[in-house]
Amino acid sequence: MKKLICVMALIALMTATLIGCGNNNTEANTPDDTETKSSIAVYVGTTIFDGSLDPVKGSMSYGYSFTNSALIKVNPNSEYAGDMAESWAISEDALKYTFRLRSGLMFSDGTALTAEDVVFTYKTVMDNQAENENVDLSRLAGVRAVDELTVEFTLSEPFSPFLDTTALLGIVPGASYDAEAFEHYPVGSGPWKVIQYDPNQQIIVEPNPYYYEGAPGIERVTLVYMDNDAAIAAARSGQLDVVMVNPNYASESIARMTAIPLETMDVRLISMPVLPVQEKDGITFGNNVTSDIAVRHALTIGIDRETIIQNAFNGIGKPAAGFTSNLIWADSIPVSDNRKDEAKSILEAAGWTDTDGDGIREKDGVACIFDVYAAEDRYVLVAALAEDVAELGIQIVPHSSDWGVITDNMYTSGVIWGWGQYSPTVLYSLFDAEVALTGGWDNVVSYMNPEVDAKIHNAIGAVTQTDAIENWKAAQELANADYPYLYIVNIEHCYFVSDRLDISADTQIPHPHGHGSPIICNMKDWILK
Repeated sequence: MKKLICVMALIALMTATLIGCGNNNTEANTPDDTETKSSIAVYVGTTIFDGSLDPVKGSMSYGYSFTNSALIKVNPNSEYAGDMAESWAISEDALKYTFRLRSGLMFSDGTALTAEDVVFTYKTVMDNQAENENVDLSRLAGVRAVDELTVEFTLSEPFSPFLDTTALLGIVPGASYDAEAFEHYPVGSGPWKVIQYDPNQQIIVEPNPYYYEGAPGIERVTLVYMDNDAAIAAARSGQLDVVMVNPNYASESIARMTAIPLETMDVRLISMPVLPVQEKDGITFGNNVTSDIAVRHALTIGIDRETIIQNAFNGIGKPAAGFTSNLIWADSIPVSDNRKDEAKSILEAAGWTDTDGDGIREKDGVACIFDVYAAEDRYVLVAALAEDVAELGIQIVPHSSDWGVITDNMYTSGVIWGWGQYSPTVLYSLFDAEVALTGGWDNVVSYMNPEVDAKIHNAIGAVTQTDAIENWKAAQELANADYPYLYIVNIEHCYFVSDRLDISADTQIPHPHGHGSPIICNMKDWILK
């Protein structure tokens, strides 16, 4: 009963805020104003409210900003296309990147966007790199405006992911940039402008009339803040036009709404520490079960991903044996799993046997048991995995935990992670020895392979895309042969969408990791029927 009262209260709060919360913004919503507008209300999770909307500080750096456009963008085929830039060129030594801007670009305040604004944006991030860990400009030696529409970047050394970087950083106006005001009210050249921001309640946006592709057709979008259960209840009562749902809700029915799963590169994988238990600088690393490659190999080929996905996510998602399959640098590994007899043979040959008949294998007095920690809705996936691997004689102990607990255990236990981005630098985070045993969030499995490191660094320093891709794929092939991660599923982001709304699914990009928010990447194309 208490939960129901809370949900009803949240619905009432959302209804009130959709009418108008009133703040010091003179453009804030009013009841009369709302009634005359073609408007929608959208729930895409709460991470969009977690921090600043300022791109200088790293906002929307997965590539789906709605307020501040970048130089280039990702198209529905996962290829780069011009956004603020209409064209670009890379020098033969890969040290100079030259972008030609579109003519006539304007910010949402009606001022012109020129090469000087691009220079200002990049120099400001360079000067405040610590505030923006999502956009790596450490190899950018300088940036200058050649003329009003031409920008030239000079790198200190070749850095093949630099083009990816230019798709992540939205441009801000140099003349009016305000680090405090842009927290909630950024001025940008994207299709939308924020007219009201109520922390942990709502963000209201309206079309940018100066957007170079033309202002969106929907006159107002309200992004609401609430928990998932409250959002589903609000959708059932007709308060929402789009609601992100966990896949286990996908089989449910909501009147006048349709469930739509959308393609992602958002993978769920479990980290498996590759070293035996040890200590370095006061931090304990490793696991005496997962450090045996036979255990990691048996899990990779022995689990039944289709059944796990069905049990955990109602079948929403695609089995994954590698990082992703829809990016040119990814090593697309065909899934060949549920080979349980072969997996059992691998374990037997490595000395893992069930000597006491309790269904759990042992080796040298160590039981084949290890913990896996999961946050939020990921627990159901670990629980389904644990049920499946029991047949192999391996016991996985699932834990539903917050990120504080996970941080305390991520070097010694399995953790289910979500990764997904257009830049291949994620492979450095997962595999490179430079970030192993450092106590950070990267490479928590302590994986170290000099051949893999060499391929990664060759890829980063490559002067052609062909060489970079060849090395990225080689790094994955080598690392995946050591099984440091158990890939399970490329999830599909699932939404209930009002039957009165067309979200133009054909112009959606494959979603990066983003906790639901990437659906707004093409919000400018949405149509009210």
